[in-house]
Amino acid sequence: MNLEDWGWSPFFAEQFEPWSVRGFLPARVIRGEKNYFRVWTTEGELTVRFAGKIRHRAGGRADLPVVGDWVAVESQPDQRGLIHALLKRKSSFARNLPGRRKGKGQERIEQQVIAANVDLVLIVCGLDRDYNLRRIERYLTLVSGSGAKALVLLNKADLCDSPQERQSDVEKIAGDSPVHCCMAKDRSQLEFLFDYLQPGHTLALLGSSGVGKSTILNSLLDEERQKIGAVSEAVGKGRHTTTHRELFLMPEGGILMDNPGMRELHLWGEEEDLAESFTDIETLAASCKFNDCAHKSEPSCAVLAESKKRS
Repeated sequence: MNLEDWGWSPFFAEQFEPWSVRGFLPARVIRGEKNYFRVWTTEGELTVRFAGKIRHRAGGRADLPVVGDWVAVESQPDQRGLIHALLKRKSSFARNLPGRRKGKGQERIEQQVIAANVDLVLIVCGLDRDYNLRRIERYLTLVSGSGAKALVLLNKADLCDSPQERQSDVEKIAGDSPVHCCMAKDRSQLEFLFDYLQPGHTLALLGSSGVGKSTILNSLLDEERQKIGAVSEAVGKGRHTTTHRELFLMPEGGILMDNPGMRELHLWGEEEDLAESFTDIETLAASCKFNDCAHKSEPSCAVLAESKKRS
């Protein structure tokens, strides 16, 4: 196993030259925990933390290492190390941190990078109660400005009376992004993904809890690597069985990232970019009864009416 298996390329090698002469190791962050990271280096897997100067120089959370990043590591005894630098990302997708406030009524705007250096994002949606066309559209917008490509995977086709109709609806909003229906428990229905899992390429699973992200990972690995939780019949939502982000090297080549489910999706991006992605909402808003409609509970709100139709 070498660095190229984990996605090392000339893009990162050129950046790393100043750190190489100082004796540091190039490393990819493959798993993130609260107080440390697991990274892969030419010396194998190390447990690392980042130097205090990285936090001091960081303008915000977006400047700190996340799973998928390439970093410069100082090797230490007992398979440990210290991160001294974060290499420039080839791609990253991010959201606003939910529920952060500066003061009463003031939202604190801070970017949370979900994952870095991903080539293809697999947007997973369940064709059960999880199905929500508007949410899929928001995920597509999240990925569109990241530098990565997107593929929509509609899982649990066996729980839907009209999966092809759902697929057709998603294709209308997906643009150039492919859309596939499947039952993740059947490995043969996921074999088309091996065309995307090329050596050195990173794919990331993104979606709500309970949509089957860990089932997809286990099926592709052909082993029970990730714990799978039941979906509540009462509310149709899954538990957060995946609690951290992690990269897995696939037997056939390529890297797959499993992510915890996201209950909230606050988009990060330039205002004009988001407006361009949601011109349909602006058009609907013009049909609301009141000019100052907040699209929350007002009567005759066209946006809410459309949202209920799509949910």
